[in-house]
Amino acid sequence: MGIPVIQSTAAGPARATTRPGTDQKTETPVRPEVNGLIDRYQRLATDLRVSLTDRCNLRCTYCMPAEGLPWLPKDRLLTDDEIVRLVRVAVQKLGVTGVRFTGGEPLIRPGLPAIVAAAARLDPRPKLSLTTNGIGLARLAGTLRDAGLDRVNVSLDTIDPDRFTALTRRDRLSDVLAGLASAADAGLTPVKINSVLMRGVNDQDAPDLLRFALAHGYELRFIEQMPLDAQHGWDRASMVTATEILAALKAEFTLLPDPVERGGAPAETWLVDGFTALDGRPARVGVIGSVTRPFCGDCDRTRLTADGQVRACLFATEESDLREALRSGADDEELAGRWRTAMWGKRAGHDIDDPTFLQPARPMSAIGG
Repeated sequence: MGIPVIQSTAAGPARATTRPGTDQKTETPVRPEVNGLIDRYQRLATDLRVSLTDRCNLRCTYCMPAEGLPWLPKDRLLTDDEIVRLVRVAVQKLGVTGVRFTGGEPLIRPGLPAIVAAAARLDPRPKLSLTTNGIGLARLAGTLRDAGLDRVNVSLDTIDPDRFTALTRRDRLSDVLAGLASAADAGLTPVKINSVLMRGVNDQDAPDLLRFALAHGYELRFIEQMPLDAQHGWDRASMVTATEILAALKAEFTLLPDPVERGGAPAETWLVDGFTALDGRPARVGVIGSVTRPFCGDCDRTRLTADGQVRACLFATEESDLREALRSGADDEELAGRWRTAMWGKRAGHDIDDPTFLQPARPMSAIGG
């Protein structure tokens, strides 16, 4: 049997076509005998996102309600040792080369430095990064760098104090800015900023955010708002599109094509003429158009939730449980096999534009970015 090949366009999600030799009756290919996390569209997952907690110390309006959410019971969360073991399985048996720790807010997990240090000791050593809201980063940046963390992404949707407080329901902008500065001082570069724009809320902030990033040598990434809020109130009409973001930036900056190949990276990037980053390279700005410019055909990610579930896609409606297998005595080979099976079933695309699209039951805070 042949394996479907992926065809993707900037206009919509990737769709599968079949090669000669595929079983035309079932159109279900047989998984090849390879160790990596391959799916039936020949995509290979080498980038692991590990959620360390579903808890967060902000209440961003596009993520969760003001009162917060019911948190996962402690006994359902993976322990530090369990996380390290599954990361080791992913790296040494499944070919993962990059690990990003996420949340919720990963900095509130006490064992974070030890988890990072254990991952950094793996052979082969994966690239290690962290996505955080930045609160507490000023205190931990040096410790995490010493533990082996390579770089950070910090979520920051506005540098206007009043809008920050309204968006996050917390007056913590100064803490986030201090965290960014400490990350740069610690050498966690490139320091990247992730920004989500919402119509009528902070959509006017794109140029100011880029000016701020350029002034400090940070790399800015705008992310289209996705249907992953706990309230299930996402409305495409309130989402600021990649095209609109680029138009706002180009009105004030000269953006040049980026000669670096994008590969499996989620962001389309441009060089900002006349500016340089902290490491001396040309300054870049990126846009992650998950909704209007999907990159499903080149996706190389696999996800592990804080309670030990494998998610093949950010928008998946199904999960595969590794926690109970691990706690029932499964050896590394069995865990790897279960993970391979979970990823083999990955769909071609997220199909947000399909009328039958269903938003995942879990919000982003419980899935991990």
